[in-house]
Amino acid sequence: MNKISVGTISRTFVLFVALLNQFLTITGKNPLPFSEDEIYNGISMLLTAAASLWAWWKNNSFTKAAIAGDAYKEGYKYTNRGGIS
Repeated sequence: MNKISVGTISRTFVLFVALLNQFLTITGKNPLPFSEDEIYNGISMLLTAAASLWAWWKNNSFTKAAIAGDAYKEGYKYTNRGGIS
């Protein structure tokens, strides 16, 4: 069975919201009951949270020992995948 990607679902959702917004605008209804500042702050908060989670998830090595450990790990993974013996 084919799995639907997260990107496809998110693009479809954004398209649905845009179409709904357009329909409500055409019919004279207030499409989004939010001010521009509230929308800006909400998007800014979501981007900050996403960047924070991504930075937290990644392996961030700052010390010389950590950087050397990362290099050792990558070399170990390379040799165990059929690389240099």
